[in-house]
Amino acid sequence: MMSLLERIAQGEVLVSDGAMGTFLHAKGLQAGECPESWCVSHPDVVQSIAAAYVESGSDIVETNSFGGSAFKLKPYGHSEQVVQFNRAAATLAKAATGGKGYVAASVGPTGHIVEEEGGDTTPEALYAAFREQVVALAEGGADAICIETMSSLTEAVQAIKAVKENTTLPVICTFTFERGAKGFRTMMGTKPDRAAREAVAAGADIIGANCGNGIANMIEITKQMRAAAPDTPILIHANAGAPEVEDGKTVFKETPEYMASRVNELIVAGANIIGGCCGTTPGHIAAIAEAVRRRV
Repeated sequence: MMSLLERIAQGEVLVSDGAMGTFLHAKGLQAGECPESWCVSHPDVVQSIAAAYVESGSDIVETNSFGGSAFKLKPYGHSEQVVQFNRAAATLAKAATGGKGYVAASVGPTGHIVEEEGGDTTPEALYAAFREQVVALAEGGADAICIETMSSLTEAVQAIKAVKENTTLPVICTFTFERGAKGFRTMMGTKPDRAAREAVAAGADIIGANCGNGIANMIEITKQMRAAAPDTPILIHANAGAPEVEDGKTVFKETPEYMASRVNELIVAGANIIGGCCGTTPGHIAAIAEAVRRRV
């Protein structure tokens, strides 16, 4: 099987998967429970989620390891199980692909900010935490590492370095942007074009955006990133619209049909990999996959 980067280089648009967290909660994960612990306590459930996306047309599935760093696991009392949880996460996702797809291992933010940006940690501490996590994900069989939902360039760069210096895997790095009066910015004030340039300079093989926006806003974000990085593949994981609260529950109202109807615009804007984030289901991914393959 060709590598992920080889297929993109040949001009193929690939389909990624959808939400993990909302799916886990639907399967019984309780509020305040550690999602990553389910890789060990409920491996059949975690693998079945990845398998559902594969069956829906995903070429790429992510792992249940978004909060798998020691920083994020410590409040749950699991900081000593970083290696165990992350190896299991990658192994389960790999099994779900049946050898027919790729595993992009999810690495989310630590929840801490470096001292220079007003926080309580150092770049070295972030690097060490990411190194422990990504090495375990690589050992579990991941085909790529997906550093995602980033707001801080400092944190993103440390994560990229940790992958590049300690594994042989390609690196995906995506940021989360919010639309304000001056356009799209991360929580730390970074624009899409700067995020793209600095991630590439740090060694990212694929860049992009996830979460925070529905597919319409992602089209504009993609255009800005593509202009700044004309030769680097772009991954987009849009939410199923903005979250709304109904009867005390958070819901996402963009339908599979609506998201699929905007896929061509997203590809024209420069996206090479398209999947979903919060609120997206196997139904959304099936519709997106159909729209992508209809273009071929």
